[in-house]
Amino acid sequence: MGFSKRGAAEIVLAVTAVVALLQFSHAAVYKVGDSAGWTSIGNLDYKQWSAIKTFQVGDIIRFEYNAQFHNVMRVTHPMYKACNASAPLATYTTGNDTINITTKGHHYFICGAPGHCQAGQKVDINVLRTSETAPTTAPEGSTAASVPSAGSPAPSPSSGNSLRASKGSLITKLCLAMAGFAVFVSGFY
Repeated sequence: MGFSKRGAAEIVLAVTAVVALLQFSHAAVYKVGDSAGWTSIGNLDYKQWSAIKTFQVGDIIRFEYNAQFHNVMRVTHPMYKACNASAPLATYTTGNDTINITTKGHHYFICGAPGHCQAGQKVDINVLRTSETAPTTAPEGSTAASVPSAGSPAPSPSSGNSLRASKGSLITKLCLAMAGFAVFVSGFY
């Protein structure tokens, strides 16, 4: 039984779709502040919250908050340090904002409501290189906005390997090899 060129094209398309789904399934979803969410109430330490996470390119950062009292602003490092909300790089106001991290490095977010950033409602999402160690988090289904890095230096490399990243790379290579084989085989028929 042979493959037609159309059959090979369908296989390539199917393999490409599988690769795309597998790559997305390796993204972790982090809810900022965990169960407390994005708030200025209580003694939530967002610096401590982000320090125990290992973020990677492709991860999704979710901000859940009361949109009547809060917002999310992506800012530069100097704006983050000074709690300056006058010219944010991006502003999110839905109360349920998801941001797809597309670059490594630091991503700075603050609440632009008066006094909230100064009270600690700000977070530095430090995205590591894919070769660094990362914990896994169960993905949640959501639509995400893509955000490039805020232009800070990237973290230094470590000797650890990311199981999540290595699995994704292996699966991608395997699927691409299968697609190449399908195209090769279809050339004989």
